[in-house]
Amino acid sequence: MEFVIITGMSGAGKSHAMKAMEDMGYYCMDNLPPALLLKFAQLCQNSKKEIDKVAIVADIRGGIFFDDLFISLDELNKEGIGYKILFLDASNEVLINRFKEMRRPHPLAHNGRAIDGIIEERKLLSEVKRRADYVINTSRLTISMLREEISKIFLQGVELRKLTISVVSFGFKNGILLDADLVFDVRFITNPHYIPELRDLTGEDDRVKEYVFRWEQTNVFVEKTIDLLEFLIPNYIKEGKTQLVIGIGCTGGKHRSVAIAYEIKDRLNKNGHRAIVSHRDYKLE
Repeated sequence: MEFVIITGMSGAGKSHAMKAMEDMGYYCMDNLPPALLLKFAQLCQNSKKEIDKVAIVADIRGGIFFDDLFISLDELNKEGIGYKILFLDASNEVLINRFKEMRRPHPLAHNGRAIDGIIEERKLLSEVKRRADYVINTSRLTISMLREEISKIFLQGVELRKLTISVVSFGFKNGILLDADLVFDVRFITNPHYIPELRDLTGEDDRVKEYVFRWEQTNVFVEKTIDLLEFLIPNYIKEGKTQLVIGIGCTGGKHRSVAIAYEIKDRLNKNGHRAIVSHRDYKLE
């Protein structure tokens, strides 16, 4: 029997993950007290109805019951019941915004401030995250992208690293990308904005991409950036980092940064990394 424990930060997308698992044929249970993990697993094993794939969500909503998680995991090991832990995470800023949008308080925000609850929850979950088999940072993932990541793990059998690389295009005229770990300025490349037939397009258009990569300095920049990232990424993974945000900035965030962000994302994925792309500004143009 395949037994998956979904846990992680409140607001990181555990309910969406559970729905994705359910659609993939898993028998799912939400908010199961960790003390009942062994009994629930045994019940599924002994059920007359054949259940071979199970996913349960266990998190701090269980209150003091969550303290039993590691005891229950040890019990599963003793009984020879294998399991995988899927941990969902997101940045503090993203979590705060999600709670604002939902208009719901954080489960641990006893004083009403979401950030205090988030900080406390991170401390409580630090060991669970360390022991997780899979960590998905959902800060820049849409629901469909999250479902795709889960499908890669549990349907396609892709062994995902514990580092999500987000390549984000942006425009300096709208301010620097505040949550970036690394920022690259590509304003030295000739600007397609001044080409009348390209002005209203974006870097997603093949004509803009062709123009941006017409210049030797663009290709040299991408090669050197990939070389730098290939040096940095293993060291970030070794240090325990789970998300790397790479900002690619041009003037308006519409042409050069978009085209180059896609190219860097594609090359990283080709090299076996786990990269996604998003654009902060070009839709504002």
